[in-house]
Amino acid sequence: MSDVRHVLVLPDREAAEEVAQALGERFGVGEEPRIVRDALAGEDDAEDAQWLVLVGDEDERLDAAALDEFAGEWDGWREEP
Repeated sequence: MSDVRHVLVLPDREAAEEVAQALGERFGVGEEPRIVRDALAGEDDAEDAQWLVLVGDEDERLDAAALDEFAGEWDGWREEP
């Protein structure tokens, strides 16, 4: 097994929370995804932050293109490693 993680970048916290919940339903993700706030250096305003959803994929069974399309439903994307 490897330590593969996918990073989905979302525009706001609400979208990140919805994506984290929907991942289990759509992709059968067993481990709960982590949500992380990513602000640009020196930016404290939540308006300027992006939200990351970290998805573990130890078995490497999740399709990167499908995750990117999925995140796009919330105006987000999958970050390439």
